[in-house]
Amino acid sequence: MRDYDEVTAFLGEWGPFQRLIFFLLSASIIPNGFNGMSVVFLAATPEHRCRVPDTANLSRAWRNHSIPLRLQDGREVPHSCRRYRLAAITNFSALGLEPGRDVDLERLEQESCLDGWEFSQDIYLSTIVTEWSLVCEDDWKTPLTSSLFFMGVLFGSFVSGQLSDRFGRKSVLFATMAVQTGFSFLQIFSINWEMFTVLFVIVGMGQISNYVVAFILGTEILGKSVRIIFSTLGVCTFFAVGYMLLPLFAYFIRDWRMLLLALTVPGVLCIPLWWFIPESPRWLISQRRFREAENIVQKAAKMNNKAAPVVIFDPIEELKLPSQQKIFILDLFRTRNIATITIMSLLLWMLTSVGYFALSLNAPNLHGDAYLNCFLSALIEVPAYVTAWLLLRTLPRRYIIAGVLFLGGGVLLLIQLVPADYNFLSIGLAMLGKFGITSAFSMLYVFTAELYPTLVRNMAVGVTSMASRVGSIIAPYFVYLGAYNRVLPYILMGSLTVLIGIITLFFPESFGVTLPETLDQMQKVKGFRFRKNTRDSMEKEENPKVLVTSF
Repeated sequence: MRDYDEVTAFLGEWGPFQRLIFFLLSASIIPNGFNGMSVVFLAATPEHRCRVPDTANLSRAWRNHSIPLRLQDGREVPHSCRRYRLAAITNFSALGLEPGRDVDLERLEQESCLDGWEFSQDIYLSTIVTEWSLVCEDDWKTPLTSSLFFMGVLFGSFVSGQLSDRFGRKSVLFATMAVQTGFSFLQIFSINWEMFTVLFVIVGMGQISNYVVAFILGTEILGKSVRIIFSTLGVCTFFAVGYMLLPLFAYFIRDWRMLLLALTVPGVLCIPLWWFIPESPRWLISQRRFREAENIVQKAAKMNNKAAPVVIFDPIEELKLPSQQKIFILDLFRTRNIATITIMSLLLWMLTSVGYFALSLNAPNLHGDAYLNCFLSALIEVPAYVTAWLLLRTLPRRYIIAGVLFLGGGVLLLIQLVPADYNFLSIGLAMLGKFGITSAFSMLYVFTAELYPTLVRNMAVGVTSMASRVGSIIAPYFVYLGAYNRVLPYILMGSLTVLIGIITLFFPESFGVTLPETLDQMQKVKGFRFRKNTRDSMEKEENPKVLVTSF
């Protein structure tokens, strides 16, 4: 039995072949960044009020006072969903009565927006909200649109790994790119909200599948040292780049159909990558397609100007890993200690995800320019990923994760104390909160993988990361609460983030500790104690590096 990394060590770690794969796969992640967050502009809700028909026989004074006022964030604003009963004010206008002087407006009967709404076009020319009037009685459809997209993400994360195992990494990568791009294009022709959301679910499935398969393909082709950089600064940073491009597209294209069309173009530009990105040699070997795997490695050696052995993969030799004991999801709850760690991990993933996605989706709703706020929300992720990578190299896991969660949650709680006039300070605190929560989010794969033994590690990471999909489904409703109270979402997100930061302190420490191999070894890791390895064991096993991804 030979290790794949040892067999292909002659290629080197960072030659032209590895650099090409690194940047092409990272570039393929960019469309995921703006597709994953496009709903913030596609489903934005502009300011609106009840329409009063031009045919209504109203004086100028009554037309100006046809909409009742309501108190919002300490100031009176026109009501979005009510108007004074049109028949009554038309009668008062005909009698020559003046609003406020002859008629007490507070005692007037009100009615719903029977003639539709007037939407402000100061920020958006059109969105799906203005297209299908998703306001007032139908405003519940807006957060549901986002939640259904993330339900597609949840389902896609289930099937992407199985599809890539069955049909190959490269084929599924480009197939899911086609799904994401093609169904985004079909959304342009949506005739109603139901059609749009069904297609959006499929886009979500393709979006996460594309992301996951590109991640797997890169980690299987690249060497150990480059693999760490690819999975952190490569994948995550290029996702943030795509996220940053979204407000740039949306700023210049204010119509939702044209914006969707523009967002599909980068997906089409990825088609030529088919001729540059190879299939995973590891997967080909697992399918006993040794000749194809060898051809790929031979081409890589030629590109890197390295001399390759005549025979790289000998079919006679066993290259597969030995079979492992079959495990089940209930093994994550086998003992009280393991069950406690699993439950805390599920909460950690879910609540961190709620904070990340709620802050991302709420960025355009902050005071000031919606496009600039969204760009800043994306930009802050880059230093967050770099900070997480640096902290993971040198410091204990539970302390740094709890620390950035306390930072993120604490500043979110401070927003309620900021006077309404100091909008720039509220935005700064929201971005600092996003920084802390994003840093924590990007560390969870490492932390979870180090806590669990080899036997159940892959399943543990998969199950706990599924909790983050549940968090993303819930997150739009935190944003929805902002329509009733501006600071309520921040109070909830801040409180939950601080709470999960406290819970994180009760995890066992994994930094500098030999990875557990069996469930029995895992049970020995208790409470706050920091287990130190002997010098011999530390020499045998260096500090493990595990893949990191923002999703």
